Amino acid sequence: MTVITSPSNPRIGKLRNLHTTRGRRESGLFLMEGPHLLEALFDAEVLPLEVYYQPELLQRTAQGSTLLARLLETLSPDSCVEVSERVIEALGDVQTSQGVISVLPIDAFDSQHLREQRMRVSRPVLLILDAVSDPGNMGTILRTALAADVASVLLTSGCVDCYNPKVVRAAAGAHITLPIESNLSWSTIEEKVTRHCAGNPRLLLADADSPHFYYEQDLTQPFALIIGNEAKGPSREARQRATLTISIPLANHVESLNAAMATGIMLYEAVRQKRTSGPR
Repeated sequence: MTVITSPSNPRIGKLRNLHTTRGRRESGLFLMEGPHLLEALFDAEVLPLEVYYQPELLQRTAQGSTLLARLLETLSPDSCVEVSERVIEALGDVQTSQGVISVLPIDAFDSQHLREQRMRVSRPVLLILDAVSDPGNMGTILRTALAADVASVLLTSGCVDCYNPKVVRAAAGAHITLPIESNLSWSTIEEKVTRHCAGNPRLLLADADSPHFYYEQDLTQPFALIIGNEAKGPSREARQRATLTISIPLANHVESLNAAMATGIMLYEAVRQKRTSGPR
C-alpha cells in the first residue's frame, strides 16, 4: 500500500478544494472529519467514497484503534488511503487532527431519501433558516434540530453552505439523518410550509421586538419557525410571509440572544408541549 506523505500531492490538492463552496459545488463532494462522524456513518450504513487516515493518530485511543480495524474491514483497499500526519493536518479543518477524514457525495444525503428512512411520527416543526451566515451557528442549529426531532430544515439562498466543514463539524452528524434542503426560494418555501401545515400555513417568525412570547403559542400543531440572520435579523421576505412574530423575554437590557441559543429555546418549548399534551 502506498502512503501519501506530501500535502502537495495532486490528490490531496483536489480534496483541499472541498474546503471551498465552489469546490464542493463543482465536485458534488464534501468532507466529514473525525472518528465520531465516521463511526456514525458506518452505524447508519452510509459508506464514504474514500477515507484518508493516519493510523498512529487513530491508535492513540482504544476507540480509534477499534474504528481503524472497522474501517479496513468495511471499505475496499482502494477506498482506504493512508497518509502522513502532515497530510491529514493539511486536509483537516481543526488545529489538532484526530486522524481520519471521510469523502462523501452530497447526493447521498438527499432530503427525500432521509425522510423515508425516519420513523413515521408526528413532527410539528418545520425549521426555516433565513440567511443564517455563521457556520458555527448553522451547525449547532442543525444538531439541535435533529435532537428536537424537527420535520426538516429549509435554508434560503443567503445561508452559509450547510456542507461547509465548520458547519459539518458543529452539526456533529446531523447531516446523516436530518432532512436539509438548501438554496430554496421563498415561493418554494411557501409551498412546503402549506403542505406541512395541511393547507393552513402557520409561519412563526423569531423577532426580539415581538410582544408575543414563544411559550404562549400552541406548538403542538404543525407550524414553521423562521430564524433570521444573526446581524440583520429577519429579511423583508420573511416578514411579509410570517403569520405571527414571537420573542423570548429578555431581562437586564439584553437586546437579543445568539441565533443558535434562541432556536434551541423555541424548539424545546415545542418538545415540552408535545410531551405534555401526549399522543395526538
